[in-house]
Amino acid sequence: MLGRTILALGLFCLAMPASALTIYKYTDANGVVTYSDQAAPGARVFAFNDRMVEKLDNQVKLETRKHAAGETLLVRNDLYAPVDIELKLTGVQNAAGAPDKPIRWVLPPRSQIRLATLAPLDPSKPLKYTPKLRHALGDPRLLPKPYKYPLPWRGGPFRLTQGANGKYSHFTRKGRYAADIAMPEGTAIVAARGGMVVKLENAQTGRGNNPAGNFVRVLHDDGTMGVYLHLMKGSVSVREGQRIEAGSLLARSGNTGNSTGPHLHFVVQRNVGLAVESIPFDFAQPVNSLPNFAVGGD
Repeated sequence: MLGRTILALGLFCLAMPASALTIYKYTDANGVVTYSDQAAPGARVFAFNDRMVEKLDNQVKLETRKHAAGETLLVRNDLYAPVDIELKLTGVQNAAGAPDKPIRWVLPPRSQIRLATLAPLDPSKPLKYTPKLRHALGDPRLLPKPYKYPLPWRGGPFRLTQGANGKYSHFTRKGRYAADIAMPEGTAIVAARGGMVVKLENAQTGRGNNPAGNFVRVLHDDGTMGVYLHLMKGSVSVREGQRIEAGSLLARSGNTGNSTGPHLHFVVQRNVGLAVESIPFDFAQPVNSLPNFAVGGD
């Protein structure tokens, strides 16, 4: 059973908060939660305040190595995915070797690269510059290949509660083509496509500190990424750096993060150039079709 919350919406923003649209939240006497852009007696304004933040700064780092000749700037990528990077230097003074334009590079997984070596024009004076590093997961040079995604769960049938360009939360660059599917907590969530597990969260309870809740991000061979969100705490059964096949058990569905009820938020994204964005995708069968056991049983 789907429980008391009939309408389960993925009410979180993957990139930026909602602006012009006002959404009202209403809970009736039976505990059924509904959302609408129309005010009703007893309804309260629902505020979008959160952003999904994947903590990459500790895994994509700019390092400065000082030596007798000057300073060398390196970028290290500790992720199991390529990273699109851009290094820009401003306020440069007394420095030879500083690039005039930003340096762009796609850094392979688990690697590092030297981007610049600076030497003082006057050795008696210090080097002065301000570095700014931008980065985004994935290789923007890769182009998506046609693919019909099997339903990423076992069991059902379940119900799509918000689809592409939804007026509640699926209107941001990272989430506009996402799908929210209401389902009981503990439903087996499986990989809709094979690839490399590159990022996950498994320790959040309730809202936690990330509106995505617990999640798994899988990098596909064509550079696209499937992301599975709001998963049950402690249920993630894969690890970062693990290669998986379609149908592999990833986790159990939950109600963590900025979620209004038990559901799975599934989105396909790609790097379009220093920015990860949601892209259109198709399921191989209707969401509310017969129970899905095509990708394996429990």
